[in-house]
Amino acid sequence: MKRTKKPPKKKPFDIEAAMPLIREAVRPYPRAALFELAAEGYDSVFEILIACIISIRTYDEVTLPVSRRLFSRVRTPAEVASLSEEEIDSLIRPCQYHEPKARTIRNIALEAVEKYEGTLPCDQETLMSFHGVGPKCANLALGIACGLPLIGVDIHVHRVTNRWGYVQTTSPEKTMEALHEKLPREYWIEINALLVPFGKHVCTGVQPKCSTCPLMDMCQQVGVTSHR
Repeated sequence: MKRTKKPPKKKPFDIEAAMPLIREAVRPYPRAALFELAAEGYDSVFEILIACIISIRTYDEVTLPVSRRLFSRVRTPAEVASLSEEEIDSLIRPCQYHEPKARTIRNIALEAVEKYEGTLPCDQETLMSFHGVGPKCANLALGIACGLPLIGVDIHVHRVTNRWGYVQTTSPEKTMEALHEKLPREYWIEINALLVPFGKHVCTGVQPKCSTCPLMDMCQQVGVTSHR
């Protein structure tokens, strides 16, 4: 009777070895939306926070043009607050949940003007105090705009790091906690910038491209039942 050949044993996942490989793997692909906007000059705490709100449940391919359209009209809290909720809604309409997002954006702008003289501080507690702002958007705004070492976890970061076997968590919030404990601090901001394009184009939700993935020899492929 012919024995089935066992697949070679995986190496332990090594984040230090993985990061340069991921940087190279995502080089051909567009940057994550918030990092691209920052590179284009939309890099204030307020702008990144607002763009992150726009991005919720919305593809980067929509987030980018919608954010650019809004910021081509208004960029500061005072300018945004001068618009009505309906005007903001018309500018961000292509994104998902545009009506409640327009309300949230205007309320944040008003509060920024009233409490912070139109300039949001690099402070997590302040950003988290705004209705509609969770840890992902607060951390991304502070990481990108202020350079503070904080981890922003979206669905790509959550899925990919669990698939690697690097963390074992059941939600993005728990992944954020686990990564803050385990991930070297030097990668806290970069992990989101890399894993958004990596998760969109290589380690996809369905049929990931494992056969050409540079991390194949160390990725534990947790939950992967079929791949390309």
